[in-house]
Amino acid sequence: MSTQNTTQHAEQPADASGRKPRTRVPRGTIKRLWGYIAQYPVRLTIVVLSIIVSAATQALSIAFLQRLVDTYIIPLVSATHPDWGPLIRALTMLAIMYAVGTFCAWLWGWLIIDIEQGTLKKIRDDMFAHQQRLPIRYFDTHEHGDVMSRYTNDTDTLRQAISQSFPQMFASLLSALASLIAMMWLSVPFALFTLVFAIILFVLVNKLVARSGIQFVRQQRMLGDVNGFVEESVNGQKVIKVFNHEDATQREFDRRNEELFDAAAQANTYGNITMPIVNNSGYLLYVITAVLGAWAGLSGMHNFGFGGASTMTLGTVIAMLTLSRGFINPLGQVSMQFTMVMMALAGASRIFALMDEPVEADNGTVTLVNVELGEDGHTMTETDKETQHWAWKRTADDDGTRSLAAAAKLRGQAREVAAKAKQSAITSPDGRYTLLRGDVRFTDVTFGYNPSKPVLHDITWFAKPGQKIALVGATGAGKTTVTNLINRFYDIQEGQILYDGIDVRNIRKPDLRRSLGIVLQDVNLFTGTVMDNIRYGRLDATDEECIEAAKLTNADGFIRMLPEGYSTVLSGDGSGLSQGQRQLISIARAAVADPPAMILDEATSSIDTRTEEVVQAGMDALMKGRTVFVIAHRLSTVRNADVIMVLDHGRIIERGNHDELIAQRGEYYQLYTGALELE
Repeated sequence: MSTQNTTQHAEQPADASGRKPRTRVPRGTIKRLWGYIAQYPVRLTIVVLSIIVSAATQALSIAFLQRLVDTYIIPLVSATHPDWGPLIRALTMLAIMYAVGTFCAWLWGWLIIDIEQGTLKKIRDDMFAHQQRLPIRYFDTHEHGDVMSRYTNDTDTLRQAISQSFPQMFASLLSALASLIAMMWLSVPFALFTLVFAIILFVLVNKLVARSGIQFVRQQRMLGDVNGFVEESVNGQKVIKVFNHEDATQREFDRRNEELFDAAAQANTYGNITMPIVNNSGYLLYVITAVLGAWAGLSGMHNFGFGGASTMTLGTVIAMLTLSRGFINPLGQVSMQFTMVMMALAGASRIFALMDEPVEADNGTVTLVNVELGEDGHTMTETDKETQHWAWKRTADDDGTRSLAAAAKLRGQAREVAAKAKQSAITSPDGRYTLLRGDVRFTDVTFGYNPSKPVLHDITWFAKPGQKIALVGATGAGKTTVTNLINRFYDIQEGQILYDGIDVRNIRKPDLRRSLGIVLQDVNLFTGTVMDNIRYGRLDATDEECIEAAKLTNADGFIRMLPEGYSTVLSGDGSGLSQGQRQLISIARAAVADPPAMILDEATSSIDTRTEEVVQAGMDALMKGRTVFVIAHRLSTVRNADVIMVLDHGRIIERGNHDELIAQRGEYYQLYTGALELE
């Protein structure tokens, strides 16, 4: 980002929405998450049935212990000639139940992996697709590391929850329910006692979980904050070292890391003490049940359950002891997994928060099409093949009255400029097509990244087709802002921007940006070959077209000297190349796009003077016949511009070509001669 951009964007609030960070999981998060998981109904049904069968066989096998002891084992103890057949058959039945339960547990554990990975893939797909539709403002006001944390840390918590916590909680709840039913079958009094004990325990655990949930939301937010700071520090490591800012950066990191530590410590403290409390409570219940069961059995106390009534037997006591553990332990597992679930829901809420960010608004209906131009210069026939002519195509119900109505509200010079835009536009006889010529006009434009702090004030100016327009001025004057408004990275608050007589707000953003090639000061190269990076300007470009673009911009020479030439793989934003070489590739990328108009934002600022002369020759060939907007600090690069506009604090203070402005001996003269520092 240029220095100018940094200055302007610094005025924006830290949170574009103006909302305070969330400390609780928003309502509806579980429902939205379930919507993704439920896309696998067959697998999900099998998983649920497998968990039910697994839980049921576990409870039945424990309840079977009562019958095993009372019916098969105790009679054998006193028998003179014991018959082992019934016991062997009973043990075989018990083994079959265990085998079925084990198979079902393996089956749902295997199937849940497909559900987990498929769900996460769909979430990542939707998140990334939505991210591509977000406005530039979102990325200017959010740390990139925090956005990345949603793809990594937050999705990882979801992975653990879907594959482990959710099914384990469901299985544990079913096991507890099955154990309770088995206890009711054997002994209602003991079952009720266990249930009351569990309710008291649940109330205590619920309070702990509620406190941990708030802290887990805070933990995920602070984790994203730390990641964002680390990403920023890594990118700015050279600047940190140049200014000896290591200690200050370390202190800031320690502060943020301390906040993360505090949130994580509190969240996990509440979460980690839950399981020991439940486990020790289970041991206490086990002891109480054993004492009461022994006393009831020795005293011959009457016992009743849904399965019948009789005196308390040894088998019933043994089964109840095991079932009490089978009831309490799953509740402990639920409380333990609930901690992971809260963390996952906190992560999911951050993911869905990104998905809920308003997408880039686009109400435009005018599109950009190739046309064949008739001999009269006005007849236009739309075609799918590449031609040398482009045209703006209106919808059948658009007769251009919206732009005229908006222009009618203008005043003074702005109204006159808008009227001339309509007069100079070349339109087809039916009014559907307007030839793309690069006629750009600003009329009474007022804009601020923060609406309460305008950056541009009532700007009115025009660029005729094919002109090279240079924007110069001190940092913060509004030069880059002008180009951001032309391609609708931001929309103006007041006034009108006309492109061939059409309000840019009526043009679809993809088509508007297709008509504008942009070369930025900060070059972004992607992992891939040099050829891939040049072809990024137009994905259907052939190798020959990419090479011709490189030759046009004088990038071909150094590219062929690379180890693999055009097939050399670049990584780390082209870290193996010089800044000038990276810039040359980006200029070639714009050349292969072959746009009708160009925006050059400090395109040669990173190139030495000798290289600049070579590049400038290629750029002049690239700019021929196009409307070009050039932002420059190095004024020697704009001497041949048709029109030079000098901006100062968001206002145009001078306009003319180089010679005219020098003759005026105004601001431009002082900037050019060095009498006034550009910065």
